[in-house]
Amino acid sequence: MSINRREFLSLCLKGGVSAAALTSLQLQALTGSVNAIELGDYKALVCVYLFGGNDSLNMLVPLDGEPRSLYDESRQNLAVGAPITLNTNTVFEGGVGLHPSLSPIQSTFEANNLTFVGGVGTLLAPTTLSDYKNKAVSIPKHLFSHNDQQASWMYGREKQSFNSGWGARLLERLEQHDQFAANISLDGTNLWQTGENTQAFSLNKSGISKINALSDYQPRAEHVSAMVNRLLNNTNHSLSSAYASKMTSAIDNTETMNNALETAPEFITTFSETALSEQFKTVAKTISVQSTLSTQRQVFFVSLGGFDTHDDQLETHPILLDTLAKGLSEFDSAMQELGMADKVTTFTMSDFGRTLTSNGDGTDHGWAGNQIVMGGAVRGGDIYGELLTQHVDGPQDIKGGRLIPKVANEQYFATLAQWFGVPSSELGDIFPNLQYFDNATLDFLL
Repeated sequence: MSINRREFLSLCLKGGVSAAALTSLQLQALTGSVNAIELGDYKALVCVYLFGGNDSLNMLVPLDGEPRSLYDESRQNLAVGAPITLNTNTVFEGGVGLHPSLSPIQSTFEANNLTFVGGVGTLLAPTTLSDYKNKAVSIPKHLFSHNDQQASWMYGREKQSFNSGWGARLLERLEQHDQFAANISLDGTNLWQTGENTQAFSLNKSGISKINALSDYQPRAEHVSAMVNRLLNNTNHSLSSAYASKMTSAIDNTETMNNALETAPEFITTFSETALSEQFKTVAKTISVQSTLSTQRQVFFVSLGGFDTHDDQLETHPILLDTLAKGLSEFDSAMQELGMADKVTTFTMSDFGRTLTSNGDGTDHGWAGNQIVMGGAVRGGDIYGELLTQHVDGPQDIKGGRLIPKVANEQYFATLAQWFGVPSSELGDIFPNLQYFDNATLDFLL
């Protein structure tokens, strides 16, 4: 018998169980058990985290008119020269120029497989400059702190006494968390993939994993194997038994993944020899064998660092954007090869945007920024959210060129979650601040 959330809570109350005694996650888990979600076809989310705070406003710049004049005045020596004209479905005053280092994704954009979401940042409620100055609405804590803002982006909400990443919460809500291959990181442990009942299975950038203690110097490997076997056979103690179970699972999962990856096809697509492109190649190989791994949903985490450009931004930022764009273009090509482009959505996150003003050699920690979303399910060729006017001392500038977001990152996440299979009625459980916005989701995905 299937019952809905209201009926479930009613039964709890009749049985003497207080709803107040249940945490949000417990309610989510319990209602999930009685309201199973039919998933249908395979889908994957690929998170590309840009560590350090990407100057993403400089990815999209005005071409002419007053918007360009305000931009040049605001960005000073960091203004992007010779941007690529971007033909967007929506007409924007002053036109839209793409940073020239992002040229590898121009064709993906024009093929309607890539879009930008503008003016995104951590928000607890819609916020104007007056609201911010007068403290009329709640403001995210520690706005310009790397650690705190990384946590907010990966948790999908402000820190709580109990924290879990929103990538993990999606898998738990869809009851996919028990499958190790559903939650894969190419950059070790991270907050986004860590939940109450799941954590990421780590792959290295080349894909094939090995347990070093069991595969290196032979005498040591034999010694470690003997110790492991003794541990696995000693199940009289509860701690030993739990540890043995974890160890056995890790070994079995590694062998299962390695065996599956050995059957992955060779790609016609050539991947660059950067750490990011190598991560993307391994994600593509893993997706190619998802049927062997029997997964209906997968989340992947890849990353690129170096975006904390207080210094040498004119030299370093173009290189970083070129690395990002090539990796995205190559991954899109691989997904097209596999016929999986419409089943895989790739998106960026970063700590925060950066200041419009130059510190002489770079930028400092800001707030709002732009994000990239790519895949066959994307309503591409356009900019969603809001393309913020880059205007120091303008109506969105709280101080020093730090622009207030127009789109909450939770709205951005909720759009991805809904495409992934979470019902719209469940989005508020995962992203609690959606209730304060008129629209819980945007429309950049089919």
